[in-house]
Amino acid sequence: MAITFLKGHGTENDFVLLPDPDGGLDLTVARVRALCDRARGLGADGVLRIVRAKALADAPAGIDGDVWFMDYRNADGSIAETCGNGVRVFARYLHDTGLVDGPEFPVGSRAGLRPVVVHPDGTVTIDMGPVRRLGNSVAVVDGATFAGIGIDVGNPHLACVLDSVDLDSLDLTVQPEFDTTLFPNGVNVEFVAPVGPDEIHLRVHERGVGETRSCGTGTVAATAAALAAQGETTGSCTVHIPGGTVHVTISETSSTLTGPAVFVARGELDQAWWDAQR
Repeated sequence: MAITFLKGHGTENDFVLLPDPDGGLDLTVARVRALCDRARGLGADGVLRIVRAKALADAPAGIDGDVWFMDYRNADGSIAETCGNGVRVFARYLHDTGLVDGPEFPVGSRAGLRPVVVHPDGTVTIDMGPVRRLGNSVAVVDGATFAGIGIDVGNPHLACVLDSVDLDSLDLTVQPEFDTTLFPNGVNVEFVAPVGPDEIHLRVHERGVGETRSCGTGTVAATAAALAAQGETTGSCTVHIPGGTVHVTISETSSTLTGPAVFVARGELDQAWWDAQR
């Protein structure tokens, strides 16, 4: 049978979507890497497999088997717990294709259920769950050390608020150094430049990908770090990333992320190409 795909992005954090309700695709690491390669594949920061939770052996306990599950893979083929930008694109697909009833529904992920609302203008709001602070740590870029806060938003982050360093001057072509004891499975590293009490600019290096145009969970972590720098634990923030702008709100018990979800193309993968990627 033909393997269909879609290409979409959330604030230019881009994904290949693979509809696979029954989990029949043999989605190997090699195939994910090939799909995400911008020279020999479609090109993307990650792959979103659209599958029912009951088709996956590693779906978290407690998620209804009929829930649509975002099986997310980084560009290097590694499995990630969740992805804020990916959830928005995933949710928009479910809504636009009529696979769900109404604009409000849950999306399954390895970080648990993520309730979403798809708005008439195509933007999506996600309940990202609680923000858990892991303690202070540091990131090192080109020998320079930056103080940061470890933050868990379903996946691990290290968010560093910059005082006087030019955000654009940082070399994020390589993974910043970090404390592997605190982050044994790797970490997304954010560098945050405040431009006002409720507005920040952000650059991010994602584990398993590299620097991306945006990171949804990273915008939540960056907002938490910016609020902490002001002595606050709750509040709202407009976050500017290279790929666009999103809005984040953090409460005592949860957090929300609102931003765009855009589709670019759809088609079929060449079967011979797919078979060659085993």
